[in-house]
Amino acid sequence: MRESFQIKKVLNNNVLIASHPDYDEVVLIGKGIGFGKKKGDIIEQAAVEKWFILKNEREQEQYKRMLPELDEEFIGVMNDVMQHIKSRVNAPLNEHIHVALTDHISFTIKRIKQGLDLKNPFLIETKSLYPLEYEIAKEVVAILNEKLGVELPEGEVGFIALHIHSGISEHSLSEVNQHSQLIAKLIEIAENQLNIVIDRESVHYLRFIRHLRYAIERVKKGERVEEPKTLSKILKKEYPFCYNVSWKLVKVMQQTLQMPVDEAEVIYLTLHLQRLATKSE
Repeated sequence: MRESFQIKKVLNNNVLIASHPDYDEVVLIGKGIGFGKKKGDIIEQAAVEKWFILKNEREQEQYKRMLPELDEEFIGVMNDVMQHIKSRVNAPLNEHIHVALTDHISFTIKRIKQGLDLKNPFLIETKSLYPLEYEIAKEVVAILNEKLGVELPEGEVGFIALHIHSGISEHSLSEVNQHSQLIAKLIEIAENQLNIVIDRESVHYLRFIRHLRYAIERVKKGERVEEPKTLSKILKKEYPFCYNVSWKLVKVMQQTLQMPVDEAEVIYLTLHLQRLATKSE
């Protein structure tokens, strides 16, 4: 970037909202960069330590409200985190991750300092569903621990992984959380109905929850799945119990998502459940 920036809003002495001819609105970070400055002033590149794009006005307002509680070091470290995530996924990030993840990490550190324990009931599912995001999240936790002198719990890796997935997909964080909770609920129902404890390290479990993930995504996108009629008759006859459990899972998906689920999903879920039930014997 060769052009200078023009200040649009001074958020505090160290953070500005500015305009740039190539990138429209950006957030600029630098020690004392906003001191004595006002709207319309020009900032040269040399004065800017870090920057990121934040176009959405609502995101800007949320970021502005957070600033009084954040120090410059933390803001700088979070920018490093964003750059690390972006380089690892090799793709642009949805800008909402800047605000959402910054807010989440700030809140988490406060709770840790207060001695509050942080539990993540979906850690295993998150690790299996989003392996790349999980690995990056582990790296992010290492960066935060080293640069901020904190010790984030293992469960935090799962939470950060969900933020990363939201940041590189078209799904909002609330939608990602809803899907993770739904998958955990479906797994619990399957275990209770089949009276088994599924081995979370098994390849069959991995295939099962990934099928659930993509089934949910297909439903949300309105994609149809062709039903293999012959296979349906065979499975219904050979594995009636797993077939019935699969129908229960599909009905829960329909109720939660408030969208129709193709009957073909029953067939594929029956195959997964039969494998899981057989391996647990």
